[in-house]
Formats: sequence, structure tokens, C-alpha cells
Amino acid sequence: MTSVSVTDLKTNPSSVLASAEDYPVAVLKRNKTAGYVVGMAMFEKLVEFVEDYVDRKAIEEVDYSKGRDFEEIAEELGI
Repeated sequence: MTSVSVTDLKTNPSSVLASAEDYPVAVLKRNKTAGYVVGMAMFEKLVEFVEDYVDRKAIEEVDYSKGRDFEEIAEELGI
């Protein structure tokens, strides 16, 4: 994994952002990882993955035995 210092990030953020397009870049502060810079495409994929994971967990926890027929709901709504 590519890494840069906080100073390098401050000095040339455009270069770091360009490097982060394909793979995360670790930002080091006193030789310890302080954070990561990721490109837009990777960030969007991460967000999508987390949203899908949360949705799957919610579906797994639903008690379908308490459900009602669609026709019954539609009749109540008048559709």
C-alpha cells in the first residue's frame, strides 16, 4: 500500500488524490497510520457495500410470520 506523510499531503494534495484513484493511500503521522485517502470510485463502492450489508441484515431479522397479504393491504388503501 502506498503511504504519504501528513506534510506530503499538505504540500501536494492533488498528487495524493491522483494516487488514491486506484488504491487507498495511507496517511502517516510520525510514522503511524493516521488515516486513509481513497478515490471517489472506491468510496462509492464501500458505501454501496455497507448499505447492502445493512439491508441484508435487516431482511434477515424480519419476522415474516406477522405479514399480511398484499390484496388485504391494497383493499384497505383502496387501490
